[in-house]
Amino acid sequence: MSTILTMGEMLLRLKPVDHQRILQTNTFEANYGGAEANVAVSLAQLGDDAAVLTKVPANLLGQKALNTLREFGVETSRVLQGGSRLGIYFFEKGASIRSTNVVYDRAGSAFALAEASEFDWPTILTGVDYFYFSGITPALSPALAAALDEALAYCHAHAIKVCLDANYRGKLWTPEQAQPVIARYMPFVDVLLANDEDFEAALGIKAFDGDMSTGIDQLPSFKTAMVQLATKYPNLHTIASVVRNIHSVEQHDCTALMWQAGQFYQGPVYHMHVFEGVASGDAFGAGLLHALKHGFDPQAQIDYADTASAMKLTISGDLNLVSDADIRGAMANAGGVNR
Repeated sequence: MSTILTMGEMLLRLKPVDHQRILQTNTFEANYGGAEANVAVSLAQLGDDAAVLTKVPANLLGQKALNTLREFGVETSRVLQGGSRLGIYFFEKGASIRSTNVVYDRAGSAFALAEASEFDWPTILTGVDYFYFSGITPALSPALAAALDEALAYCHAHAIKVCLDANYRGKLWTPEQAQPVIARYMPFVDVLLANDEDFEAALGIKAFDGDMSTGIDQLPSFKTAMVQLATKYPNLHTIASVVRNIHSVEQHDCTALMWQAGQFYQGPVYHMHVFEGVASGDAFGAGLLHALKHGFDPQAQIDYADTASAMKLTISGDLNLVSDADIRGAMANAGGVNR
């Protein structure tokens, strides 16, 4: 079976209990995740052969991170070990009009300090048919950005498909820093995921006015941006986005839009009570990759990815622990209530 390989940082997530703020809590729940690791776990739950490329310290925290991946069926043979620390992020869950907040403590992590020379791409990419990464990885260091240049050149030379989630993070870099790096990668990308501010911040194309309460109302501008990208980068096979109207932390309307071969496809609109609004974009990417890999027709691709993303909003933690049967059941119910 061919492998989908994701590359990115594995993190320890610390979350205050009982909706408390970081300023008031004395107790944190500990979980492990990270954008690309989340994708790999989702894929493994859907029955795909998924692997992660990252670097973790050779200590108990690094071991626990690897154990988490292995527990959920992700292959870890490509993971590098070394350095002195695992990156951390603090996740402060919002409520009502108080936004969810993230505080990073990842500078100097094992992955962030990795050198491009540590990645032996001919060995790492053996047996891989899809290589997945996000804009978070090159934001962490110039060395990782350079490593991705080498990885994409190898993928291009060996017909390995590339999926990029633009995944802009303003706490890690600025649009001025992000855009030239992402532009270097784009000629090698087959599948592009971009949501909300990603279009403008990472790709330099405006699709969204920044009003998170009216994202779905702006579908025409998302379509225009997708056509611009497809024209600029004819190598693109698929462009897809999660599109949302966020009414409060707990209430979202969610859909998804996809451009493929000159046609647009929209997923169902889900009216969600959000249990935890994190990593739904990662679940979307995994759902779309699974659908592409297994030859779903285009409408089924976006319906499946959209539903996987919505289901993640009902699950605590970074990982979307749902099966193919779970997603298909929700799809068949068209957003209704499953008993």
